[in-house]
Amino acid sequence: MSSWLGGLGSGFGQSLGQVGGSLASLTGQISNFTKDMLMEGTEEVEELPNSGRKEIEAIHAVLRSENERLKKLCMDLEEKHEASELQIKQQSTSYRNQLQQKEVEISHLKARQIALQDQLQKLQSAAQSVNSGAGGVPATSASSSFSYGISHHASAFHDDMDFGDVISSQQEINRLSNEVARLESEVGHWRHIAQNSKAQGSNSSDQSEICKLQNIIKELKENRSQEIDNHQHEMSVLQNAHQQKLTEISRRHREELSDYEERIEELENLLQQGGSGITVTDHSKIHEMEKTIQDLQTEKVASTKKIEGLEDKIKDINKKLSSAENDRDVLRMEQEHLKVENRQIIEECEHLKLECSKLQPYALKQSDAVTERERILPQITPAEDEVIRLQQALSDAENEIMRLSNLNQDSSLAEDNLKLKMHVQVLEKENTLLIQEKEKLQISLLKLNDEYEVVKSTATRDPDLDSELHDLRLNLEAKEQELNQSISEKEILIAELEELDKQNQEATKHMILIKDQLSKQQSEGDSIISKLKKDLSDEKKRVHQLEDDKMHITKKLDMKKEKLIQSELVINDLHLTKQKLEDKVKDLVDQLNKSQKSDIDIKKENFELKEHIQQNEKELSRVRDELTQSLNRDSDSNFKDDLLKVREAEVRNLKQSLSEIEQLNDSLNKVAFDFKVENEKLVIACEDVRHQLQESIAGNNQIFLEKNTMMEALKMEKGQLEAELCQAEKRLLEEANKYEQTIEELTNSHNLSTSALQLEHECLIKLSQEKDSEIAELKKNIEQMDIDNKETRKILSSSLEEQKQLTQLINEKEIFIEKLEERSSELQEELNKYTQALRKNEVLKQTIEEKDRSLGSMKEENNHLKEELERLKEQQSRAAPVAEPKTLDSITELESEVSQLNIIKDNLEKEVKHHQKVIDDQNHSKMQLLQSLQEQKKEMEEFKCQHEQMNVTHTQLFLEKDEEIKNLQKTIEQIKTQLHEERQDVENSDIFQETKVQSLSIENGSEKHDLSKAETERLVKGIKEREMEIKLLNEKNIFLTKKIDQLSKDEVGKLTQIIQQKDLEIQALHARISSPSYPQDVVYLQQQLQAYAMEREQVLAVLSEKTRENSHLKTEYHKMMDIVAAKEAALIKLQDENKKLSTRFESAGQDMFRETVQNLSRIIREKDIEIDALSQKCQTLLTVLQTSNTGNEVGSVNSNQFEELLQERDKLKQQVKKMEEWKQQVMTTVQNMQHESAQLQEELHQLQAQVLVDSDNNSKLQVDYTGLIQSYEKNETKLKNFGQELAQVQHSIGQLCNTKDLLLGKLDIISPQLSTGSLLTSQSAESHRTVKPDLSSESSKQEIDELRKSLHEKDATIRTLKENNHRLSDSIVATSELERKEHEQTDSEIKQLREKQDVLQKSLKEKDLLIKAKSDQLLSLNENLTNKVNENELLRQAVTNLKERILILEMDACKLKGENEKIVETTREKQTEYQALQETNMKFSMMLREKEFECHSMKEKALAFEQLLKEKEQVQHLRDKEVRLNQELERLRNHLLESEDSYTREALAAEEREAKLRKKVTMLEEKLISSSNAMENASHQASLQVESLQEQLNVVSKQRDETVLQLSVSQEQVKQYALSLSNLQMVLEHFQQEEKAMYSAEVGKHKQLVAEWKKKAENLEGKLVSLQERLDEANAALDSASRLTEQLDLKEEQIEELQKQNELREEMLDDVQKKLMNLVNSTEGKVDKVLMRNLFIGHFHTPKNQRHEVLRLMGSILGIKREEMEQLLNEGQGGVTRWMTGWLGGGSKSVPNTPLRPNQRSVLNSSFSELFVKFLETESHPSIPPPKLSVHDMKPLDSPGRRKLDTNISESFKDATESRSGRRTDVNPFLAPRSAAVPLINPAGLGPGGPGHLLLKPVSDVLPTFTPLPVSPDNSAGVVLKDLLKQ
Repeated sequence: MSSWLGGLGSGFGQSLGQVGGSLASLTGQISNFTKDMLMEGTEEVEELPNSGRKEIEAIHAVLRSENERLKKLCMDLEEKHEASELQIKQQSTSYRNQLQQKEVEISHLKARQIALQDQLQKLQSAAQSVNSGAGGVPATSASSSFSYGISHHASAFHDDMDFGDVISSQQEINRLSNEVARLESEVGHWRHIAQNSKAQGSNSSDQSEICKLQNIIKELKENRSQEIDNHQHEMSVLQNAHQQKLTEISRRHREELSDYEERIEELENLLQQGGSGITVTDHSKIHEMEKTIQDLQTEKVASTKKIEGLEDKIKDINKKLSSAENDRDVLRMEQEHLKVENRQIIEECEHLKLECSKLQPYALKQSDAVTERERILPQITPAEDEVIRLQQALSDAENEIMRLSNLNQDSSLAEDNLKLKMHVQVLEKENTLLIQEKEKLQISLLKLNDEYEVVKSTATRDPDLDSELHDLRLNLEAKEQELNQSISEKEILIAELEELDKQNQEATKHMILIKDQLSKQQSEGDSIISKLKKDLSDEKKRVHQLEDDKMHITKKLDMKKEKLIQSELVINDLHLTKQKLEDKVKDLVDQLNKSQKSDIDIKKENFELKEHIQQNEKELSRVRDELTQSLNRDSDSNFKDDLLKVREAEVRNLKQSLSEIEQLNDSLNKVAFDFKVENEKLVIACEDVRHQLQESIAGNNQIFLEKNTMMEALKMEKGQLEAELCQAEKRLLEEANKYEQTIEELTNSHNLSTSALQLEHECLIKLSQEKDSEIAELKKNIEQMDIDNKETRKILSSSLEEQKQLTQLINEKEIFIEKLEERSSELQEELNKYTQALRKNEVLKQTIEEKDRSLGSMKEENNHLKEELERLKEQQSRAAPVAEPKTLDSITELESEVSQLNIIKDNLEKEVKHHQKVIDDQNHSKMQLLQSLQEQKKEMEEFKCQHEQMNVTHTQLFLEKDEEIKNLQKTIEQIKTQLHEERQDVENSDIFQETKVQSLSIENGSEKHDLSKAETERLVKGIKEREMEIKLLNEKNIFLTKKIDQLSKDEVGKLTQIIQQKDLEIQALHARISSPSYPQDVVYLQQQLQAYAMEREQVLAVLSEKTRENSHLKTEYHKMMDIVAAKEAALIKLQDENKKLSTRFESAGQDMFRETVQNLSRIIREKDIEIDALSQKCQTLLTVLQTSNTGNEVGSVNSNQFEELLQERDKLKQQVKKMEEWKQQVMTTVQNMQHESAQLQEELHQLQAQVLVDSDNNSKLQVDYTGLIQSYEKNETKLKNFGQELAQVQHSIGQLCNTKDLLLGKLDIISPQLSTGSLLTSQSAESHRTVKPDLSSESSKQEIDELRKSLHEKDATIRTLKENNHRLSDSIVATSELERKEHEQTDSEIKQLREKQDVLQKSLKEKDLLIKAKSDQLLSLNENLTNKVNENELLRQAVTNLKERILILEMDACKLKGENEKIVETTREKQTEYQALQETNMKFSMMLREKEFECHSMKEKALAFEQLLKEKEQVQHLRDKEVRLNQELERLRNHLLESEDSYTREALAAEEREAKLRKKVTMLEEKLISSSNAMENASHQASLQVESLQEQLNVVSKQRDETVLQLSVSQEQVKQYALSLSNLQMVLEHFQQEEKAMYSAEVGKHKQLVAEWKKKAENLEGKLVSLQERLDEANAALDSASRLTEQLDLKEEQIEELQKQNELREEMLDDVQKKLMNLVNSTEGKVDKVLMRNLFIGHFHTPKNQRHEVLRLMGSILGIKREEMEQLLNEGQGGVTRWMTGWLGGGSKSVPNTPLRPNQRSVLNSSFSELFVKFLETESHPSIPPPKLSVHDMKPLDSPGRRKLDTNISESFKDATESRSGRRTDVNPFLAPRSAAVPLINPAGLGPGGPGHLLLKPVSDVLPTFTPLPVSPDNSAGVVLKDLLKQ
């Protein structure tokens, strides 16, 4: 900037000098012209007569005045010129100094360069001599560059150097410094080579090299000594300057001291003069007055102290009681009291001040001392303010004393004494008042203390008040210190007052003189009273302000709290955004992990599928063997068809599974690709953000450099650095703690996981042992209970149970998956924690980088400060005699501060380095931790895999054992149920006959009578083999658990080692952080911080402004980015605008040019017309003169003068033409500039078009690239499809194996069950034979035959299937081998393709890098374009402004030029006219002289002629001639007179015109000067702009050339890319052709295979048909079996429900038996109602003769004796009616009373049967609520017989329940209650137990038995009663 401004100044100075020179030349020409004219005038005047002389003298006076005016003008212009020359000289001197400095720098750099070159040459020679074969670097470049530098800088600097020269010199300096740096690097390189060569061949080194090196060392030492001498010389110069400064300061100090001493002496003299004539009478009174004043002052001091203390306490109480609103009123009252007291104290202060003002005139010396101390001491407290007031009063008193010294009037002292006594009395009264006020204040103090304690008690509740109290206490301490200082100052003042007292004793004599001025003092006292009243009001205002301040403080606190809340909210928002971003990153990471895990799972699944395929192949080989055996038995054709169909189905399944796996792979690949793309986008976005950050930081740095924050920024940033360092340390500690916690959590979790695994393994082992024991027990039970017939049913039911178990397994696996998901979520949370820690570390890194940047900026600012300090020193050294001591002191202080700041900066830099080291260590440890975490995660994943495998094996074992247990349990249950049913069958023959058909039909489906013992032996063997397998699996389990434990222990050891390492690192970090040097620096910095608090606030304000500017800049930056995005449209618009502007400008320029040309042409025409007129006049005059003077020689002179005038006119015309040409040149240059700018814009547009073409080419390349990638991906997907098809085939094989295993397992189960069931079948057959032997034997034999047939058929099918499986396995082995070969081929091809892909990817990456570089270049070009566009816009604006200015200036210039030209031409015309007039005057004067001479000669001639006429006779002729001549003379005289009159008029008018024109010329000259200055400035600016535009043109042309080169290079690269793409496409096409050929070959092979398979399929189709028929039969059998199993399941469920009900019934039976026993024991035992009912009915049925026997039977049953019965029978009917009425009406104790319904009539009116039915109904109602079972739990039975039974039962029960209550429709049929005791009919007996009547069981011996009525189980109680009634 400075150099540019200097260049501007120099250019401006040169332009001013040129202007001054041109003006001086103009004035010189004018003055020469006027001198010549005047000389000519004087020469001609000598010859003129007196009449002409007067005129010429008048003209001469006018010309003199003009000459003087022009001389003044010249003087002014010369003065201006001198001033400008002085300015130019100053600037040139400054530039010379700068140039000398630069020359010195260049010379230093040259010397350094020469020295380095010498060293280089020496080192090169040394290196060449040492390693002659090593090929040294040639030093031609250095020498050439050096020679260039010397040649380039050979020219000496002149005074008038231009801005370009300065720039070139600066560039030269930069070049030389770069060369020096290069040479230094080369020197280091050669030194390194020399050292290496010395290390290699030290023996071979010559002494000459050592000598050379020693010489170099000597030279370097000499240079060093010279530099040291120079440095010492500079130091001595600086010391001298410093000593000079000190001497000057000391000299000034002495002078000031001497001045002060002289003043003091003068004042003492004055005092002595005044004190000589004063009496000593009133010494005692004055002494008493002084004592009273001192007492009052001490009391005043005490009162002020108390007032201050009270004010402080009031402030504290106000602050504390802001929370306690209840105590406000009390405080207000106290404040009012205190205000009153304050007023009284202020009044006392006023009195004291009055007295002090009276005592002030005696304190001259003290006032001087006080003034000196005032200069020295700073003003501290409001107490000092009072002191200052007293001092002011003393100074006023001094002035009064000076007046009094003038007025030496003597007067009486009596009045003064009286007044003083009055004052003393008043003061005593005031003293008493003050004492009273003291007491009041003490009382108020006590009150305030009490209130303070109350406030304390309230304040302890809230911590905010405590903090405020602490702050207030600190403020109190500070105030107390200030009070102590004020007390000390008051003591000093008291001492001074004592001295004043002494002087007062001497000065009592002056009291006489004071009398006259007491009135004045009274008026002044009044003014002081008014002032003190004002002070009172001010203090009131202060109190109000304190209250207001309190309110403001509370408001500020609230505001701060709100700000804190806002900041917290902002922080929360930032945290939320951060968490969102972290969640996004975590999601991405999780997705990546999931994709990786899925890839791993897929790989594992592929591996497992391969293993399955191998197993399947083995099993297929077995099955093939079996199938071959079965094929020998059966026909071949059917099996082939079946095999083909099975294979086709398998192939379909495999294809489906392959397609699914392919889809999965595709989706995973897509996901991975998307993730890659997103990662790349994120990386690009991060790079963009970084670029933006760097740019913004660079912009900020520039702003900070431009704005001189200097010291304040340093101090501010120090504080910030300290705070941020503390924060960083805290954060580091927190993060270290977090890391420790995470490590501990990891160790805990690891230990927990290992312990949990061990526990699980132990539990699993225990479970397996328990299961083994259970299996053993159940096997024993099976061996005992193996007699059953129905195992075939159980086998079929076991298949359904296996399905259920599978669902349970699935559920368990889902639970396990959920657990795994929870674990994965926990791991994700840990990952999130680590990512958060990483984020925090990144934030720390960013903060550290920001601090580094701020340090860099601080260093740069330090450098700037140093440079400014050096400048200041130079200025001070220049202006040393003029400088004041204050500036020197400030400079020294600044230097000390700068040194301190440098020290602090160094300390801070050290601390920053230390912290950077600490952070680096932490980053290293963090990376190690992350690595260890990743290892732990991998190990955890391995553990999980092992655990999952173990779980799978255990679950399989458990499933097998559970299946065995369940099968055994079911067999036991079935045996139990069968036994139970057999018992029921014995009892119930009717139900047995119904159910027997079904049971036989179900049983005989799978019975075999002739099963041998071999099958039982097989079973035992199978069981033993399974037991062996279980043992082996247990051993494997134990081995695996041991392995896992070992692995976990090893990993735990590793983890502990890692954790110990981390602990050591953390301890080292703690040790580094808690270093002793740090707190000292912190304390020191805190002290400085306290000192720099105010400056910090200022800097904060500056920084806030800077941040605002930054934000503005950022917004502008974003706007600029938007502008860049919309630059194409803007460029198009700009092109249009440029075209429009160019057209407009051309048109405007043409119009302007036309107008100027027209104006000039008009002016020239007018001038031509005037010239023609003047020429005509001149010609007429010449003709007249020639006619008058034909023979004279004077005409030649006039013609010469006219020629000269014409030549001058021609010269002026030429000058005008030159001016016009210059103007045209300016116009052409402007037009050229416009054309060049348009060309540049066109070139820019071309470049943009080329850039767009490049971008299109790039996009095309990218499209081609994406197409290639897609084709490659398609090939990969094809390969994956083949793999998926393979996997499908493998899966289908696995399914076949599973089906085979199931079939084999079922067969194994069937065979032993049949064998074990033989005994049972025989027993059951015998039992059945007893019942129906013929039917059972026949049906069983038929069923056995059918079963055997079906078994044979199934064996045949199994064999065929095994053979088919063997064949399939062989074919699969062949296909797998083929596929392996194909895979190997494809793998080799894939490897080749991958290698090619890697090559392509590398090339693509290179191309991507090139594209990125191109894109960066494009971005930079775009940025340059935007900058250029902005510059162009600025230039356009400037050009438009310049154009407008130029148009305005051209208009003004045209007008001014027109006016100037008019004026110049008019002046020239006037001058020419004037000259012509002068010439004509001269000529006329000459002519007049000639005419006079002619007249004289004519007179003489006339006389002669007269004489001659007289003498001769030609008098008449002569007279005629004379008449003619006289006429002519008169005519000529008239003409001359007219012409003279006209010329005089014209001369007067010309003079007036000349006066006006000269005024105008002065005005225009001033305008011309201003306009010429403006024009020169504008032209200078235009030239500068032209230069800058030319430079920009050059730069743009260079950029254009570079871009053209880059375009060419890029086009070449594009061509290369196109070639490479074509090659790649060729290669790909070649690959595709090869692949097509391969595929076609494979397709042909496959077609052949397909044809073969089709033939086989046609053969096998026939077999398939037969197999399908058999399969349909088998499926039908299986369907029937499945139905039977379903029915069995339902029946089992029903059995379970009935068992539950049986248990309930058994419990009830137990209760009933107990009750029965009780009843039997008791005499009042109850009889069965059915028996009684039967007996009762039998009594009525029997004839009347035999009814007594029936009654006796009843009596014997009821336990009535025979005698009693006979008595009863004898009694007759009356007893019966009594009994019935008592029984029915009376209500026995056992029967509950039921209320009569409205339907019921009286008991006696109704019939007996109805009464009995009602009685039974009432008995049937439950007194206790029965146990309920919901109807929904019951399942319907599918068998028809049971359904019928159910329907019957339900109907009957519905009737019964509806008869009881209309509500209860949802009653369970099994829960039809009778009474609280027992139901009569067991509805549960409808099931397996048959009729469930309780009394149908065998009756005990106590009760007599009767034949029961046959009651069907279908009937309920109500039906039975109805039947009874009917009977």
